[in-house]
Amino acid sequence: MAMPGHFVIRDAGAEDALGIAAIWNPIIRDTAITFWPTERREDEIAAMIVQRQAAGHAFLIAATAAGVAGFATCTQFRGGAGYAKALEHSIHVDPAHRGMGLGTALLAAIEDHARAGGGRIMIGGITGSNQGSLRFHERHGYARCGFIPAAGWKFGRFHDLVLMGKDLSAL
Repeated sequence: MAMPGHFVIRDAGAEDALGIAAIWNPIIRDTAITFWPTERREDEIAAMIVQRQAAGHAFLIAATAAGVAGFATCTQFRGGAGYAKALEHSIHVDPAHRGMGLGTALLAAIEDHARAGGGRIMIGGITGSNQGSLRFHERHGYARCGFIPAAGWKFGRFHDLVLMGKDLSAL
């Protein structure tokens, strides 16, 4: 999918792992946006891309001539066949490309992929203090569907988790 501003959204490949790591690792290292405690190695990301795509789940990037500007991925929300139609996404955009509609385009692309695969609900698990992400999801039709106090531990303290969901069958 081509986008204004010379972005192209496409399936990620192992060759994109370095660019994805360059966006993801500062978020992991420096913020509580994710509760993941350690930076992701390129080989881990490459393996994750292959595993998710083999399972029929999306791992997409927004590419520019200079490389990866953002990425979006989703996987089954919880294990087991009963959750096969419930998906959870992650979307991250390089700071230099924020505010250009790239997050919106990645979210739309990941939702379209999920719908095409029979997905019913898309869930975002958001750190309670991440007001920007909470507002982003609200603007795109997500509603708060869960709150887990003190669910994550990072930087020596607990963080709340807000679950926001969108019914993909409702157009």
